[in-house]
This record gives sequence, structure tokens and C-alpha cells, in this order.
Amino acid sequence: MTLALQEKLHSLQLAQRKATGGHKDILLLLQHRPVYTGGRRQSEEEISLEQKRLGNIGADFVRTQRGGQLTYHGPGQITGYPLLDLGRTMPAMGIRDYICRMQKMIELHLQEAHGIGHIASEHTGVFLDERTKVGSIGVQVRHRLTTHGFAFNVTREPLPWFDEVVACGLEDVKAGCIEEAVGKKLSVEGEIPGLVERFGRLYGRTMVKMDVAKEGEAGKLISALEAEAKSMNAPLQAPQT
Repeated sequence: MTLALQEKLHSLQLAQRKATGGHKDILLLLQHRPVYTGGRRQSEEEISLEQKRLGNIGADFVRTQRGGQLTYHGPGQITGYPLLDLGRTMPAMGIRDYICRMQKMIELHLQEAHGIGHIASEHTGVFLDERTKVGSIGVQVRHRLTTHGFAFNVTREPLPWFDEVVACGLEDVKAGCIEEAVGKKLSVEGEIPGLVERFGRLYGRTMVKMDVAKEGEAGKLISALEAEAKSMNAPLQAPQT
């Protein structure tokens, strides 16, 4: 559902830019139902095999055109999809700079909100130590408009799902979460205000909560997804091992 929403919003932003020279940037923040997603770096054979296996443990599987390999999204994790026009910054922001700011944003959130440090890694993403990854990044940019984005684990809930796969192709890396790092219960909702502030700071954007009733076609698309998500709000079970 969210992939389709991103595509529709991307098309709408592109059409508005061509027609009027401008449109609003959007940051979507959400928790997915359990879903594994494949990226451009995986072969058709790899994706087909994993899709069948992971479907048997109760998760959806979606093929995407973002960068990277197989990963997981689900409850207890914040997933962020910025739909930004990289040409709006002065000077225009390049893709590498866009990704670096995204990584820095997650690192700042860990440090400022929770006093958690990170280590530098040769791999994209945010690591608590050499073997524990807490945040992932996978983006797509077309016509200087961005889709896909970032995810990081807040509670322990995503961890059993990550144990079912080699996430991002990293054999010796396991998923971690903020909750384990600080040793106390946390909620996804509690992380949102600080994350939004840091996103605006890193990307030079004034962040305003969207009133979907006043946002025309974009608001209608987002409202429709929210209504569909609520209708599917059934209890979820972690995979049993």
C-alpha cells in the first residue's frame, strides 16, 4: 500500500512542478505491518525464493526499486519516506549529500534523545557496534524527487523478524534496537516529535504537521491509505523459532 502511495505522490509532485513550478515536500512516518522488501541489488531468483519462504511465516513481501538488498519493516520500527525536491536547496542537494544527511539525522536522534553513541562503518546505515545495526537507508531519486528512505528499530518487536533473514546482505550483522541499548521501555510515538525536529534541521525544512483535509489530492491519497490500514488492524504474531 505504501509503495503505491509513494508512486502516486511522486507523480503528483512531478505534475505540479511542471504545471506551477512548485509543490509541497512531504515526510511520511509510519509503522508497517510485517513486510520484507527486496531492493535493486538482488537477482530475480533470490527474490522469488525468499518471497515464498517468508510468506510462510506470516509476512508480506514487496519488490521495490530502492537501493540495497533485503530488509524488514514492521511494528516497533519507525519507517520514514521523505518525498523531497532536491533542487529546492541552494545550492541543489546531490544524492550523496541527501543520504549522508539522512544517516546523520538518525545518529543525532540516538545521541540527543537517548545518549547513545554509534560507530563508523563501511556500510550504509547506523551501527551501535561492529555487529549491531539499528538503522537502515535505501533511497530512490527520479527527476530530483525522492522516494523510499530510512528505518530504525525502536522496540524489540522487529528483532525476531530480522533473525529470519540476512538483512542488507550483511552475514555477520544482527539487528539491534534503541530499547535494548537504553534498557527501558520505549514507544514509536514517543520518538516522533524529536525525529521530525531533527529532520527539519538537517534538511533545512520548516516542518508543519499536514492537515490532510486541506491538502487536495495529496491529502486524499494519504487519507485513503490511513483508512485502509485501520481496516487491516488485526493482531500480529512474531515468527516462532
